[in-house]
Amino acid sequence: MRTLTTVTELRGHLDDARRGGRTVGLVPTMGYLHEGHGSLIARAAAECDEVVTTVFVNPLQFAAGEDLDAYPRDLEGDARTAAAAGCSVLFVPPEPEMYPHGRDSVATSVRVDSLASVMEGASRPTHFAGVCTVVAKLFNIAGPCRAYFGEKDYQQLAIVSRMAEDLSFPVEVVGCPTTRHDDGLALSSRNAYLTVPEREAAPVLHRALGAGAAMVAAGESDADAVRAEMARIIEEAPLGELDYVEVADPRTLAAVTRCDRPVRLFGAVRFGRARLIDNVAAGAP
Repeated sequence: MRTLTTVTELRGHLDDARRGGRTVGLVPTMGYLHEGHGSLIARAAAECDEVVTTVFVNPLQFAAGEDLDAYPRDLEGDARTAAAAGCSVLFVPPEPEMYPHGRDSVATSVRVDSLASVMEGASRPTHFAGVCTVVAKLFNIAGPCRAYFGEKDYQQLAIVSRMAEDLSFPVEVVGCPTTRHDDGLALSSRNAYLTVPEREAAPVLHRALGAGAAMVAAGESDADAVRAEMARIIEEAPLGELDYVEVADPRTLAAVTRCDRPVRLFGAVRFGRARLIDNVAAGAP
């Protein structure tokens, strides 16, 4: 596995690979790689000849007071995880390489307004503009490729897919299933913030979503009833502070009133320093 740090190096390497007939897979990350990231890299390695994993903690997607400075970092561990999963290039650009005029002087921003104003977008209004801007840059740098994103961040996956379509990037966005611990907690870099009692309580989010999905499967069609039950389960559990639960259309992310077609259930809960998100599909496919 090679480690590259500049845009010029990565573009040159991938241009050479494609001239040689090799296909490219891209796995954008903010580092602190875990088994979930490893599954994305392994999927890319199974489907592509050249696999690029990016490690860049993007300041544009953190609002004032969020955890940019405290976000966990472990580049040596990232390199081991990426290599073991089949990565061929680790792209680790310094911040000035991505934002040469400085993080506070980025004049161009990419937004997907119709999908980014709800749920995470409502709780973190500047977040998805930061995500889309950095992902658009990575797509532009990498060129024609398949890009792999986890369904754990389903809203992000939907937004990035729409951005790639709207802006005609030569990129196929591939969604991959959420990787979970045995107790259902979705793997996340922010799980590192959890204390032992918080970690024991955290699976309540997935339990609540599962209960909502079971209601839909049993024939409950009132979306508000599903929301109320998911919220009740979370609010009655210890330590967690509910941010939101939602029942939404899986394509538009708009809230629904009836569960008479496939829907997606979403939730966000804060446990101390950790704000955890999760989602599941519900209803007949």
